Amino acid sequence: MAMKYSRQRQLIYNFLMSRKDHPTADVVYQNVRQEFPNISLGTVYRNLTLLADRGEIQRLQVGDGVDHFDGDTSLHCHFVCSDCGSVTDLQMDCLDDMFKMARQNFGGKIEKQMTYFYGICSECLDKHTVKS
Repeated sequence: MAMKYSRQRQLIYNFLMSRKDHPTADVVYQNVRQEFPNISLGTVYRNLTLLADRGEIQRLQVGDGVDHFDGDTSLHCHFVCSDCGSVTDLQMDCLDDMFKMARQNFGGKIEKQMTYFYGICSECLDKHTVKS
């Protein structure tokens, strides 16, 4: 079913597509407000949910209690820094094989997968090395 065009939704989508840092709804709201001052946080949440439900963006739940959003819907993994909380993309060639193997050995229907790696990012490692 076609979705009615919304300038607000388009701004939210464009903002996500311009980012690689997987922002939260609050970060999206703060940035989109600069171009659309009357937009409400509720409108941002509703549109992020709609876009995620339609598969146009990804909703990430990395364990910090807030949803993060990713404009890249291709099959890829994420790295979460347990120090600064940053979320970054990890490109791995083995993902297609892993997905195929999971489908082969499962009687149901696998539609998508999410893989998160946790540790310390290079920036935080550098900070810790400088301090010691």
